[in-house]
Amino acid sequence: MAEPHVERDWYDLPAYYDLVFDSLTEDEADFIDGLARQHVSGRCERVLEPACGSGRLLAALARRGYEVAGFDASEPMLDFARRRLDRLGLRADLSVQRLESFRYRRKFDIAHCMVSSFKYVLTEDDARSHLRAAARAVRKGGLYILGFHLTQYEDQTVDRERWQGRRNGTRVVCTIRSEPPEKRTRTEQIRSRLSVTEGGRTRRFETRWTFRTYSAAQFRALLRAVPEWKLVATHDFDYDLAHTTAMGRDRLDTVAVLQRT
Repeated sequence: MAEPHVERDWYDLPAYYDLVFDSLTEDEADFIDGLARQHVSGRCERVLEPACGSGRLLAALARRGYEVAGFDASEPMLDFARRRLDRLGLRADLSVQRLESFRYRRKFDIAHCMVSSFKYVLTEDDARSHLRAAARAVRKGGLYILGFHLTQYEDQTVDRERWQGRRNGTRVVCTIRSEPPEKRTRTEQIRSRLSVTEGGRTRRFETRWTFRTYSAAQFRALLRAVPEWKLVATHDFDYDLAHTTAMGRDRLDTVAVLQRT
């Protein structure tokens, strides 16, 4: 009989979280690097990652010669990121901050938040505060690369995604379930289940959280409220620099490329 899932915040399990998404890292780093070459004039050296998590993209971009900084609300994630960077002989400016209120004294050429973490910001006021904080942190002409899933409110089906990864004898399978969105409150309930097999034993963990929802029109309305940003391109999670699309036209997975005005 399988062991029941134990409720545990997956951000307190950074090694397992990292293993699940590690396969995306180089594609995402290539994509960020390519967008910098396409859209940013002048030298592009400093990169900021809000909600940097386990530091996988911090390390990938630092290896490419960027000066990197990141923040997160999770101390376990930041500790994992510090150990990873130390092990690789890399440096990053890491701090505990929140998406709606972060501040830096220096300016960055690019900021990026690629995997829907932006949707943890649950009110319109805080979403505007987040984009304004990013605008303070990024120089004029720089980019904020924001990846997230749009919502079709008329679609009331349950959505499921499955990810898996393996490293050093540990196998992690992650199943993410998204409940139908609630149009009135603009929220959706998410459940993640991790199945971790190592040393011949399988353990199971479950995390639940709430995301804010955005239709394409709602995201455009948010941007109109923060004129420091201009939408210059929209991509999807294939991270194909040659392929752009109108927001919400073909797919719900969206990468909004915002340029600082």
